[in-house]
Amino acid sequence: MNGPLKNAIDWASRAPNVWAGKPAAIVSAGGGFGGGRSQYHLRQIGVFLDLHFINKPEFFINAFQPPAKFNSDGDLIDEDAKIKLKEILLSLKTFTLRLQGKN
Repeated sequence: MNGPLKNAIDWASRAPNVWAGKPAAIVSAGGGFGGGRSQYHLRQIGVFLDLHFINKPEFFINAFQPPAKFNSDGDLIDEDAKIKLKEILLSLKTFTLRLQGKN
């Protein structure tokens, strides 16, 4: 992994590690298995960073397989994907509140 994401992760993990103890979720939009592989790798990195990822739902969107998932402006237009994304965000919210001791 290299580029802006790697730099952000590296800088934020220096003392004090701002990632430690934070809840997180991963979504990816790509083609083939690239998104899934990148999610797996980011989870591995998250262990070192002490990030706490939600386990489910998982979300991998194949941006290049019909029907179209995004419009020409990059806006998500696929209704099924929107529903799944909402499920992930609600799961992350619930998990965050649980980590904060707020049921």
